[in-house]
Amino acid sequence: MSKVEDFLTPEEEQEVVSAILQAEKNTSGEIRVHIEAHTRLEMLDRAKEVFHLLKMDNTKAENGVLIYIAVNDRKFAIYGDKGIDQVVPENFWDNTKEVIRKDFITGNFKEGIINGVLKAGQELEEHFPWTHGDTNELSNEISKG
Repeated sequence: MSKVEDFLTPEEEQEVVSAILQAEKNTSGEIRVHIEAHTRLEMLDRAKEVFHLLKMDNTKAENGVLIYIAVNDRKFAIYGDKGIDQVVPENFWDNTKEVIRKDFITGNFKEGIINGVLKAGQELEEHFPWTHGDTNELSNEISKG
């Protein structure tokens, strides 16, 4: 098995999916998690590339956010669509990154992802609250590369 397959158990993956569902209950924002072994690109550049490969830039309000993790590199990045960037301050994702980093440092990867997803949902809710008729536009499953 690769490190990507070992990173989260199937049960842990389901806990992350549940966190995504919970986070998206109060926001029209769309949250995804992508895990892969390694990237040769800068983390944010690879996150942006994966964001587009997953067609996350096709949401109506342009408010998708990707938590990208390169397991072997022991690094992660958060990339949000242009609809988010137009209404939030430059350091908008810093609090979410810190929540993830705190758990990752101690090896609590599942908790870091879940806490990051929930924090991202809270952050998005302020600018993109859920309204009647909002639909889930993107898959909540973890993607792997």
